[in-house]
Amino acid sequence: MKLIVQIPCFNEEQTLPATIGDIPREVPGIDKVEILIIDDGSADRTSEVAREYGADHVIRFPQNRGLGHAFKAGFDACLRLGADIVINTDGDNQYYGGDIGKLVEPILAGQADLVIGDRQTGAIAHFSFIKRYLQSFGSRTISRLAGIKVPDVASGFRAFSREAAIQLATFTEFDHTAEHVIAAGYGRLAVVSVPIRTNPKTRESRLFSNIGEFVFKSGSISLRTWARYAALKIFAVCGALVFVVGVLLGLRFLYYFTFTMEGQLHIQSLILASILLLAGFQMFLTGVVADLIATNRSLMEDVLQRVKILELRDSGDKDADKRE
Repeated sequence: MKLIVQIPCFNEEQTLPATIGDIPREVPGIDKVEILIIDDGSADRTSEVAREYGADHVIRFPQNRGLGHAFKAGFDACLRLGADIVINTDGDNQYYGGDIGKLVEPILAGQADLVIGDRQTGAIAHFSFIKRYLQSFGSRTISRLAGIKVPDVASGFRAFSREAAIQLATFTEFDHTAEHVIAAGYGRLAVVSVPIRTNPKTRESRLFSNIGEFVFKSGSISLRTWARYAALKIFAVCGALVFVVGVLLGLRFLYYFTFTMEGQLHIQSLILASILLLAGFQMFLTGVVADLIATNRSLMEDVLQRVKILELRDSGDKDADKRE
């Protein structure tokens, strides 16, 4: 059983030694633990420091591409290196590496495909009241959209089984956390949360400059991801609401036209009702088309998973031939 801890990094020369030193090299139930650093175009000595402090593998981008690209590159590398379990953690030493054993336990027991570390954000001292509330509200909202309960959706300290790492795709350039929770929920993956500890804060987040930016970007990613799986529901509900309003306005016009002499004074209601009826019907048709596109996308993702499995199998066969 092989475990690889991947650490996406951007200018983490100062914090990386503590992050790597915090990672246990022996974990119960795991035969081998390796560390993979993804250097996302750092301008400092992140790659050199990673090698000096014992990283087994280093991937370096020539320029900064964003966390999503780094995460995806790390996943691909971990799978090619034969990882049975992939742990993702941050390079700023936010998460306590000693809790890696807690993350892998549910996977080793066959109880989970994805394990998310729960930071218990309500008890983190350096989180402001607004940040605690937004973290809680966001986690409840994403959990409802995904159909699973995840108390700390924004946590980046996660364990993925090999099957989950193959199945979960990353499309965003910003942050994968909400995207993977929704995808895992609709993909019927077993998701478990376990309480974890955090280390003292070392620096401000580089993902966003303020809470407003984080809320906007995370919200748009969550909505876009949810729309991929529930397009028909979204457009059908919106279309039904618009259609009902159009029907009510039409009935209002018929009332004045039939029972009073003021029908000509309410022609605008008839025009607006017609527009709303057409708009509602058009929304429903758009939902049908979007659902067909989503179905096609699902088929393409299934093909992609099969291609990954075949590529990894071929890669494993070639490595075996080389060893012989």
